[in-house]
Amino acid sequence: MQYFNPKALKSIFLLAIAFIICNSAYAQTSAATTTSTKAPAATVTGATAYIDKFFKTYEKDGTSRAIINIFKTNPLVDSTSLRGLIAKIDTTRSLIGLYIGKELIVQRKASNSLILYSYLVKHQNQPVRFTFMFYKPKNDWVIYRLYFDDQVDNELEESAKINGKTP
Repeated sequence: MQYFNPKALKSIFLLAIAFIICNSAYAQTSAATTTSTKAPAATVTGATAYIDKFFKTYEKDGTSRAIINIFKTNPLVDSTSLRGLIAKIDTTRSLIGLYIGKELIVQRKASNSLILYSYLVKHQNQPVRFTFMFYKPKNDWVIYRLYFDDQVDNELEESAKINGKTP
């Protein structure tokens, strides 16, 4: 004789609900990922090409040539400030060793005309960060700002603290 087991029915019911919730969450995540990765790429192709060219030049021809080439896109840049940036980067490069490669940290898009890319730049002895901001006043991207710093490890350490308080 068979009898009805309410515990078994309850387990099956909970598994079915969990499956539906997980499936729904996965579908939303997949849709969001597909949308977010395709939209920015189409609008910033020129900017990423400038960045790729910058790092190829940075590796092969040095800091000065890389900085000068990327800032050729913006005729309003002051050459005195470029010399200061080049000197700062070259001084740091002499201490941190050979360039090894780059990894994208973050990409932010304020609008279709203002974007930011931040890269972890790997050197033999320590990483540094380059942050590129591009502006598109009409049809072409121009470098708007370029930041360089060696504090990315400090920011990462700070972000690991609870409520930003030191122990």
